[in-house]
Amino acid sequence: MRWDAGLYERSFGYVAAYGEALIDLLDPRPDERIIDLGCGTGTLTSEVAARGARVLGLDSSTAMIDQARGQHPELDFEVADAHVFTFREQADAVFSNAALHWMTDPDAVIARVWAALRPGGRFVAEMGASGNCATIIEAVHAAAAELGIAGEVRSPWYFPTPAEQAARLEKGGFEVRWLHCFDRPTPLDQCPDGIADWLRMFGAEMLRPVPADLIDRLLDRVNELTAPALYRDGIWTADYRRLRFIAARL
Repeated sequence: MRWDAGLYERSFGYVAAYGEALIDLLDPRPDERIIDLGCGTGTLTSEVAARGARVLGLDSSTAMIDQARGQHPELDFEVADAHVFTFREQADAVFSNAALHWMTDPDAVIARVWAALRPGGRFVAEMGASGNCATIIEAVHAAAAELGIAGEVRSPWYFPTPAEQAARLEKGGFEVRWLHCFDRPTPLDQCPDGIADWLRMFGAEMLRPVPADLIDRLLDRVNELTAPALYRDGIWTADYRRLRFIAARL
């Protein structure tokens, strides 16, 4: 997935804004060593550091890390793949907001998080839950079918049920201390072209197999299909469902 870090900052700042409550769950303490896994442009990394923790931001996107370093030169950021990353010290906590659902092998990620933590260290995260953006995803598949390319388009995300995620964490050596699944309809204030704009940012991987001459037709049709559920009073809303958890390394 290639990210446009500038566009992400300008039009999708809600990702970090909604993640601020997660920092309270993390409850970073002075001098704790914390990893922000999938840190994006570093907004939440900076807020964790502001509470006195020593934080390292990791992201697989060079564009995101470049933006993070430019905006927060006082902090440490590295380009790293969450499936294989290593950490020289043992961290007190691993924190992740809106990133785990992009990682295609969740068991490998959990194993690397476990290895990075000290015994008793905590894993605090928010990710997409089962049913996240279901209206959008269904509309993309329906529009693709109408254009005769149904078999080409696949969802790139991992959206588990609470039970699925808890089982993975427990299998990976964690004790689940708290887990919460909830609906969070999210206004797309900076998306004048509605769900089409959302897909251009977050659905690029899903749309990659679509022929260039069909992209605009598909996105227009997605807007038509999703409007009855996701467009009200001039505002587009994405049908987000989220999963938050706190787990401790055994």
